[in-house]
Amino acid sequence: MSSFNPSQFVLEHDQDTPKEILKAAYAAFGELTISFSGAEDVVLIDLALKVAPKEKVKVFSLDTGRLHAETYAFIERVREHYGIEIDVRFPDAEAIQALVQEKGLFSFYRDGHQECCGIRKVAPLRARLKGLPIWVTGQRRDQSPGTRNSVQIAEWDSAFGSDEAPLAKFNPLAHWSSEEVWTYIRMFDVPYNPLHERGFVSIGCEPCTRPTLPHQHEREGRWWWEDQGGKECGLHSGNLSR
Repeated sequence: MSSFNPSQFVLEHDQDTPKEILKAAYAAFGELTISFSGAEDVVLIDLALKVAPKEKVKVFSLDTGRLHAETYAFIERVREHYGIEIDVRFPDAEAIQALVQEKGLFSFYRDGHQECCGIRKVAPLRARLKGLPIWVTGQRRDQSPGTRNSVQIAEWDSAFGSDEAPLAKFNPLAHWSSEEVWTYIRMFDVPYNPLHERGFVSIGCEPCTRPTLPHQHEREGRWWWEDQGGKECGLHSGNLSR
C-alpha cells in the first residue's frame, strides 16, 4: 500500500480551498489526472492548471456513444480553450453490439441503467485508471444526498484500486455547492455545456438525462424512471456502500 494517508490528508486540508487541495495533491503525487464530463470538472481543470505544469495535468473523458451533440462540442471547446489534450475513451464495440442485439437500444428503461452504464462507462474507466496512483473527480456532497453526502476530499478508491495498486481519489469540490461552482465559472469565464442554459443541471447520456423543474434536485434529471435513492452509474460505486 502507498505511504499516502487519506485520513491524514483530510485532517490537514479539509478546510482548504479546492485550489489548495489540488496543490497539496500535486505535491504528494507529482501529477494530476482529472476525469472530465461536467461543469465541476472544468473548474478542476482550470484550477489544476494554476497549480501544476500543463504536462503534469492529464484529462480524460468517457464517450459512451450516447452523448448529446452539445456535449461533444463542449469537449472540443474545453480542449481548445485550455490548449490541452483530452484522452477520449470509448466502450468495447463487441460488448455494445452484444447488448443491443440481445436487448435493443433502450433496455435500460426496462432493466435499469446499471448494465448499460457498466459497458459504456465503468469498463472504459477501469481501463483508464489501471495503474494510476491518483484520480481527481468533481464530486460534491450536495450533488446526491442519498449517495454523496459523506464524500471526503481524499480517500482510497476501493472500486478501481487495490492493495497491490492503490488508487488515491481526490474530490476537491466536496464541500462546494452548485452555486459556488457557477460563481467560479462566471468569475473566471470557464467554458460550460450550453445544455445548462436549457434546464439541464446534471448531464449524462442523452436518453437518460432530462431538464429539471424548479425546486427539483439536480440528480432528478438522471434516470428519472428509477428509484430516487441510488443515482450512481458505477463510476463512484463506493458511495453506495456508505
